[in-house]
Amino acid sequence: MAADKTMILIVEDEPAIAELVTFTLREAGWATYPVSSVADAWDFLQRRTPHLILLDWMLPDQTGLRLLSRIRSDRQFNEIPVIMLTAKSMEEDKIAGLDQGADDYVTKPFSPRELTARIKALLRRKSPEHAQSVMSAGAITLDPVSCSVRMEDQKIDIGHAEFKLLKFFLAHPDRVFSRSQLLDKVWGDHVVIEERTVDVHVLRLRKALKEAEYLIKTVRSVGYMLSEK
Repeated sequence: MAADKTMILIVEDEPAIAELVTFTLREAGWATYPVSSVADAWDFLQRRTPHLILLDWMLPDQTGLRLLSRIRSDRQFNEIPVIMLTAKSMEEDKIAGLDQGADDYVTKPFSPRELTARIKALLRRKSPEHAQSVMSAGAITLDPVSCSVRMEDQKIDIGHAEFKLLKFFLAHPDRVFSRSQLLDKVWGDHVVIEERTVDVHVLRLRKALKEAEYLIKTVRSVGYMLSEK
């Protein structure tokens, strides 16, 4: 499974719904990990950090709301986007979920198309580096769908790690990131890479960008940023 695929944790105990959701999200090109209890979800989070969590309200061991408040109070996970899946259409339940920190709400029964659209919108809002639209800066354009980079109209030969790094920079222009932030955001905190490896990839990225290397700026004693200025 591709390491840079968007990873979605599905916490749902009804097998038919879990199967439908898993199939729908895989069709949309996402990596899915279904679990059926709060305990299993928490166990998964100790090993991997998903890009988004689909969380059922009613679960066999605890409520999804309990897991949500635990996620939101944990510094490691509190930024993960969460969509609540629920059969409850009561207004006060929706408010309770949003108060606990849910980013969105989908009421069962839902259409697969609607669920996919809501996930895409939330990922776009929360993680611009997972967007599928073409990104550009200066003479450089990056197409996330075909995984290609062009300068003017010439295709650039670029390594996988450098592609991910460039994509992240393009999603967050004019923002400085430390080496440890780049390690976490680009490679994920479960990958063991030394901080100085980031310097090597930045060097390779600049080399690949040739005359557009000026876009990647070194900010002394802080880290790196992408800027056209």
